[in-house]
Amino acid sequence: MNVLSVSSEVYPLIKTGGLADVAGALPIALEALGVRTRTLIPGYPAVKAAVTDPVKCLEFADLLGEKADVLEVRHEGLDLLILDAPAYYERSGGPYLDQTGKDYPDNWKRFAALSLAAARIAAGALPGWRPDMVHAHDWQAAMTPVYMRYAETPEIPSLLTIHNIAFQGQFGANIFSKLALPPHSFGMEGIEYYNDVSFLKGGLQTATALSTVSPSYAEEILTPQFGMGLHGVIGSRAHVLHGIVNGIDADVWNPATDHLIHDNYSAANLKNRALNKKAVAEHFRIDDDDSPLFCVISRLTWQKGIDLMAEAVDEIVSLGGRLVVLGAGDVALEGALLAAASRHHGRVGVAIGYNEPLSHLMQAGCDAIIIPSRFEPCGLTQLYALRYGCIPVVARTGGLADTVIDANHAAIANKSATGVQFSPVTLDGLKQAIRRTVRYYHDPKLWTQMQKLGMKSDVSWEKSAGLYAALYSQLISKGH
Repeated sequence: MNVLSVSSEVYPLIKTGGLADVAGALPIALEALGVRTRTLIPGYPAVKAAVTDPVKCLEFADLLGEKADVLEVRHEGLDLLILDAPAYYERSGGPYLDQTGKDYPDNWKRFAALSLAAARIAAGALPGWRPDMVHAHDWQAAMTPVYMRYAETPEIPSLLTIHNIAFQGQFGANIFSKLALPPHSFGMEGIEYYNDVSFLKGGLQTATALSTVSPSYAEEILTPQFGMGLHGVIGSRAHVLHGIVNGIDADVWNPATDHLIHDNYSAANLKNRALNKKAVAEHFRIDDDDSPLFCVISRLTWQKGIDLMAEAVDEIVSLGGRLVVLGAGDVALEGALLAAASRHHGRVGVAIGYNEPLSHLMQAGCDAIIIPSRFEPCGLTQLYALRYGCIPVVARTGGLADTVIDANHAAIANKSATGVQFSPVTLDGLKQAIRRTVRYYHDPKLWTQMQKLGMKSDVSWEKSAGLYAALYSQLISKGH
């Protein structure tokens, strides 16, 4: 089975969020199942600099008015097709934002071009290779099924995965005439959205099937609260909507072999975890004692519930606990957390920024991680936590609800609990969850049982890849 994956970012080449992790890890896991994926990605400077000896395999004389080449290369287990279009991607900022943090004004054209190139490859433009299936990711690639429907190749099935429905690729209607689409594609069944153009809405309407990154999020986006204005469109296609949880790289995130942590350990030998806990306390210059050590590793934003977290710091300290925070984001929230660290010297430590080695050490040394997100399509942090025996304390939403088993009376009785869930996502709800967690911490037998169960959870990509491969096969066998 040959699959064309289309993504605006792919780890380890370029990453701004979880989309890159999926686009980078899923093809490798699928390859073990006999699914060969080629990934089309924009030729950003960082991408071209990272690869060695790419070979030109295709050229477009006119891709929405610009010349472009496609370069093929194998890089770290990935078969890449790099869309080398300097007019679109040769920029000094990031993938979507310029150096001042503003959206590039021609983002519509940059990602329509990516999608059009994908549709042409699906139609057979690449000599000697044609995919059986196209898998597009998020709004940046959502025009791929639109072009396949209206311009290039309607017979090949397509899957559109929604990683976060808050990002929709919405632009003024004046761009429509420049998209090389027939007039009838601008309508309720196409890319028109309240007299604007919405790339994501177009993809939702035209893809053969839709998926998102957890079963709970698939249900949530059918509601006005979580659907971000597109719940009606998604509801009309609910019969082809699937929820598949993301996995993690179980080789990179393995406490038995992780070279980024202070001491290695496993579910069978948890005693070395205490050495990592000591190392975390030393790094953040907080008290080194036997009290419960909570952590937050997150973008510091309202969506992630960090405003609630800032208000709950006093509760953790009053219960005898400690807290360490790693992240960056909203300046006011950063300030609130830094103020809490000053207020509770020796009990609270805050590091503003992102630090990959430190995030590994915190997962390996902290007792529990708090994830109070208001919505969370999947979430990876709680999967890392399960793997590392760091008890997840999570809001009951999206992928958090699907991957953490709450320590309620029944789950404790049948020995299946792996963490703590809370709902509603309010300050009171969070405080109650913190109190429960501290209570469980002081029951060493229960705590160790929860840690070991979490560490044995299958959070690898192999499981998720099997579900994607089955979905691909189903779509291909149905024809289009």
